[in-house]
Amino acid sequence: MDELKDPRKTFGEALVAAAQKNDRIVALSADSSGGSGMTPFREKFPGRHFEFGIMEQGIMGFASGLATTGKIPFFAAIAPFVTARPFEMFRNDLGYMCQNVKVVGRCAGLTYSDLGATHQSLDDIAIIRTIPGVTVINPGDPVDIVKAVHAAAEHIGPVYIKIGSPKMPVLMDENYPFKIGKGVVMEAGNDITIIATGTLLSKAVVATKALQKKGIHPRLINMHTIKPLDKELVLKAAAETGKIVTVEEGYLAGGLGGCIAELLATEYPTPMKMIGVDDQYADAGPYEELLAHLGLQSEQIADTVEQFLNMN
Repeated sequence: MDELKDPRKTFGEALVAAAQKNDRIVALSADSSGGSGMTPFREKFPGRHFEFGIMEQGIMGFASGLATTGKIPFFAAIAPFVTARPFEMFRNDLGYMCQNVKVVGRCAGLTYSDLGATHQSLDDIAIIRTIPGVTVINPGDPVDIVKAVHAAAEHIGPVYIKIGSPKMPVLMDENYPFKIGKGVVMEAGNDITIIATGTLLSKAVVATKALQKKGIHPRLINMHTIKPLDKELVLKAAAETGKIVTVEEGYLAGGLGGCIAELLATEYPTPMKMIGVDDQYADAGPYEELLAHLGLQSEQIADTVEQFLNMN
């Protein structure tokens, strides 16, 4: 937890490494290569880097066209502008056409905090996971980001990767086997299960340690892939621990919590508590203060888990 890394820089470095192994990878940007961490790619592969204006809907179509020629486009820009703004093109040009395009939403969740609701992407997982055939990955630390980029490059089909902006602590071992659709058990407790994803994984790690000091032993799962969901791991945790808490930097409706609730309701009804953002537009302000305002800081997560565990 001591080492912090910039997620956008980490993404950019991983994309360069992937492109060195595969010359079919190209990078697309909507007037924001620098902000997306893709300056090293532009410098290393100028002929494979395309900088457009602010025209995300058109870039989706362009990326789809490139994919038909055998290229593997990575299109990175501010998260709501590659999900909500061009949703129809994402659905039709990439999803419906099954195009091998990788879309990266950066500064996701609340991490573009000072710019307010227009730049915050709390609904991206909810809307993109409705598109048939699209893989949705929400990396929880810099190691996850690197592995997600390489896995997406090798995966055939459209992928959405969600990354934040503030520096992230390194949580995972660099040698752990990342696999799309497979969650990772980080703590093997049996009192209750905490399933966390993305930028709030580090908060869930701290919350888990605080609970352990109180004699509570949660099972902590890093669910880096939202779609396809690791159903086997979720059902096993539900059966063995009896209660599930989900933690995410996104809306409760349709996100990780909603995805898991849908599974449990149909296959193994289990008491659940979802920690995330309720039905509201978040305020603008400093990132950590916003998290606290919404009950998403580590100590708040720990308190919520403990209260839920003690409920009859």
